[in-house]
Amino acid sequence: MSAESWNERGPVAGRAAPMPDVTDRSTWQAQLDELLVREKAHTREGDAIAAARRRLPMVEVDATIPLTGERGPVALLQVFEGRRQLIAYFHMWHTGKPAEDQCSGCTFCNGQVRHLPYLHSRDVTFATFSEGPYEESGRYRDFMGYEMPWYSVSDSADALLAGRGYGLIVCYLRDGDRVFETYWTTGRATEAMGSVYGLLDMTVYGRQETFEQSPPGWPQFWRNNGEQWRINGRPTPQWERLAAGRSDELGVSS
Repeated sequence: MSAESWNERGPVAGRAAPMPDVTDRSTWQAQLDELLVREKAHTREGDAIAAARRRLPMVEVDATIPLTGERGPVALLQVFEGRRQLIAYFHMWHTGKPAEDQCSGCTFCNGQVRHLPYLHSRDVTFATFSEGPYEESGRYRDFMGYEMPWYSVSDSADALLAGRGYGLIVCYLRDGDRVFETYWTTGRATEAMGSVYGLLDMTVYGRQETFEQSPPGWPQFWRNNGEQWRINGRPTPQWERLAAGRSDELGVSS
């Protein structure tokens, strides 16, 4: 499979996908207005949940927990880069495996975090905490074109995760030289890291994944077993990087 044909996926040739019924604009708008009432209620409930989240207690963590970054070992406190808050995404890593075998879900989530100034303007640093050694995972960061700070936590996972797995978001608060964990989440909540699913949910065919409640015959090409983030054996965005001439060499054997 060449990089130029990375996006070959879709309906069987010659088979037209079904479409919604066609109606006049006033009828369409009336039904849309009914849906908007539900959407507004959903938004307000999200606001209420966020307000409750801000009222949670917090737990102190060791500010000296060591991580490895671009310039070598650093303490967790230094990852804040002087800001008051830190959002960390814990990126799963398969040590010794090539780029195509790395976690497609983590690649999907992490790869959508691109523009950080808005977070910085709210006194928030974003960083990725990789499960794997920096030598390998740092090369993956370069291959994927990620711009956020990147650290290996392979030697400090027990202290940071406290029994949890990877593929999660953790929020921290700094008070002087003390660090506190204020919130964490995983699973579908990590969709908050990007806009892709939110945009697809607005389209007539949605995410085209098998879990969706779509009308009969609607295209649903993607199973929810990790396949939804891969094309032809690789995490989907890797094909675009290869087409641009980026090297996926991580210093490991294929």
